[in-house]
This record gives sequence, structure tokens and C-alpha cells, in this order.
Amino acid sequence: MGAITSANLANAIVKLVAIDALPALTGNLVMGNLVNRNYEPTLAQAGDTVNVPVPPTLTANNLVEGGSVTTQIANLGNAQIVLDTHAEATFQIPDVTKVLAVPDLLDLYMQPAVIALAERIESDLLGLYSAFTANATVGAPGVAITEAAVDEAETALFNAKVPSAMEKYLVVDGTTYSQLRQIQRFSEFRTAGEAGSRALVSGAVGKLKDFSVFRSQFVPKTGSAPVAVHNLAFARDALGLVVRRLPQPLPGTGAVAEYAEIGNFGIRVIMSYQPNTLAQQFTVDVLYGVGLLRNEFGVHVVS
Repeated sequence: MGAITSANLANAIVKLVAIDALPALTGNLVMGNLVNRNYEPTLAQAGDTVNVPVPPTLTANNLVEGGSVTTQIANLGNAQIVLDTHAEATFQIPDVTKVLAVPDLLDLYMQPAVIALAERIESDLLGLYSAFTANATVGAPGVAITEAAVDEAETALFNAKVPSAMEKYLVVDGTTYSQLRQIQRFSEFRTAGEAGSRALVSGAVGKLKDFSVFRSQFVPKTGSAPVAVHNLAFARDALGLVVRRLPQPLPGTGAVAEYAEIGNFGIRVIMSYQPNTLAQQFTVDVLYGVGLLRNEFGVHVVS
């Protein structure tokens, strides 16, 4: 068994903090858990561009007897996502040993920092609503969402050839979510059966017109009288969230870093000593970029 040193103790502290941080982050994400994140967390710097390949469109041709195949040029599409956001949340702990002795105190310090990162990612992803131009916008500003609007959005995605096996999502603000719950056809046992009863009792809309419905506090709103609420209906491959590893601090600088990664999502936790305040400083940060992958796979839903 190796000797306990200040170096391996510092590494153990940062690992403990990192393990505690990531579940809290993913637990506070809505959009971040729904969009495409299938990109390796390799090292990168702010400002780098990630080229995301988009599958080509091919057609089936009839091969007549004695004929030859029709060669198609399978050109991959390319969506570029710039790693233009280095989000961080930093806090100081005067007595880190006390916090380690009482894990609940660590949660009190970590959760606000982690939630701040989650809110930033949510806002950036939801702010892409204006990029969905391939399909016509449904709904109208200041008008409660209707069954017809949801139906129109789902039909637009079907006509855009979204694969039937690909999950479709509808992310709305709190008021719009409430309006969906009050559409009687979906919230009464006599019209929606057990699903309607569950929606009425639990308050969760669940599945609606083939959309899994979620609500977010960060759905953008613009204008006044009426206010336009910019909800999103989309399939997973409509949007991309690319996360890249940030490098380790230089050795000997007094900072120790650890990565916490799960499901192609990762953050870095740095611990350093601040002599001016005689406290340990923790920085939780993430380098990421968001962007449009498949324009036709999303619909802007206004309410």
C-alpha cells in the first residue's frame, strides 16, 4: 500500500468532487439529454471547429435483366459546430476537510455551480429555434397551443422523412405545457383512457401525437403584447451538442484537475489554493458548441 501524500490526497479530493458533479449536471439538463451527442470527448481548445458528417441521401433504382447498376455519388453532408463556449462556475471553500467529512456540505457547494452550467447549455440549445427554416413555423404568438398545431408539427417531421424509429421531442415552456395538459381529449379518461387519467393525476403530459413532451424554464421568449414563446419540435439528429476535453493544468502550478464523463458528456474540475483568501478554489468548466445538424428534422412551434 502506497504512502499517503499531499499530492495523492489532492487528487482524491478532486476525484470525489468530480464524481459528485456530473450526475447533478446531467440531471438538470433537458435539451442536453435529447440532442445528438455522439462525439468523442477528445482534447480541444476554444474556437476549434468540429466537422460532423451528415448521411447522404440515396435512391433505390430498378435493375432490369441484363442491365447494370446505377452508380450514385454518396457525398457526405457536413455540419460544422464551433467550440465557442467555455462555460465555468468557480467557488471557494475555506475548510475543504470539513466539507469532505460531511458530504451534504459538498452538495451545497457543488449544486449551484453545476446547475449554472446546465442552464447555460439549455439556453444555448433552445436559442437555435430560429435556425429551423426547412419546415414552416406552426402556431402563433400569444395564442394557446392547440392539438392541431402539435399534429401539424408531427406531420411536418413525418413528411421530412424522419425515421419512424427515431424518437421525436416537443420541448415547451411552463405555460405551454399547462395548455397541453388542459386539452380535454388528452386529459380525460373517457377520451384518452388510462393515459388521460395519468396525465390528469400526475401532471405529466408524457407522450402526445408521437412526441415525448418536456418542459424547460429556458425556452426563449421575445416581443411584448403578445409575447412569442419559441418552443421546439424535433428529432434527435436535428441538433448537435459537441463537448471536448479541456487540457490538464501545467504541472507544478499548484492546480489539480480531474475529468468526469458519462454518455459523451464531460466536465473538468480544477482545485487550486488561493493564498489571498486561504481557501481552496474549485472551478467546474466545460468546453462545448451547439449547432444545427439536420434542418428538416426540426419545427419551430410558437405559442
